[in-house]
Amino acid sequence: MNEEVVVNPELVVKHISKSKLLIKAYEVLESDDEIQELIKMANVMAVSRLKYNDHGIVHSRIVSGSALEIFDRLIKAGIEPTTLRDNTVRSIDEAKLVVLLASYLHDIGNAIHRVDHEFTGALLSKDILDRILPNILGNVEKRRLVAIRQEVMHAIYATEMNTQALTVEAGVVKVADGTDMAEGRARIPYKLGKLDMHAVSALSIKKVIISSGEDVPTRIDVIMNDFAGLFQIEAVLRPKIVTSGLGKYIEVYIRVGEKIRRVYP
Repeated sequence: MNEEVVVNPELVVKHISKSKLLIKAYEVLESDDEIQELIKMANVMAVSRLKYNDHGIVHSRIVSGSALEIFDRLIKAGIEPTTLRDNTVRSIDEAKLVVLLASYLHDIGNAIHRVDHEFTGALLSKDILDRILPNILGNVEKRRLVAIRQEVMHAIYATEMNTQALTVEAGVVKVADGTDMAEGRARIPYKLGKLDMHAVSALSIKKVIISSGEDVPTRIDVIMNDFAGLFQIEAVLRPKIVTSGLGKYIEVYIRVGEKIRRVYP
């Protein structure tokens, strides 16, 4: 059966519950003071100072769940995780760990500034990953920890709109970032209280659903109350898919009332 899954903050819990490793990682992420304060400061910069929409902990959880959902569908379709192919991880669970850590941490660069936040976020994550990976993975050799760290750093850096993702793991994080757009949670930041195309488009989107397509592993349906929401898809989700390396595995549809239209590819 092709289960439809709504993109929401609780989706990540469904996915981590299947793996002791992911449960441990998520507990570390949620309880670590430095990580939580960086995510809080990302929102201070984005919301309090730039007057943008939310880029905080809810976004981290939403992207984590969406990325793991897309990753699962790709794996079930027989697509090999790049990290497993290249022997930088040793199991599907470790590949999912890369996805979870990168998804959760991908916006921490906003704690410095919105400009180049993907680059600064990747750099900020280095010391954090050096600190938390031994707690998550236990007593493993240093070189394995470095390899996994670099995969996470790459995935964070590759969330930048025009940067090519070089792994399946980075690609799903990038696409998942673009799926957090329902009820005003637009990935093009828009000024709070300002009625412009960015805001109108974002507020038009009511729900995002992930399922399996007829001919591709992942179908994304964007439910909106009018066609203004198409702006978010064309300006954010489509470009992220194009540079994700996963374009041939994804299709995107919009639903407005009874009307359904494919908008990608």
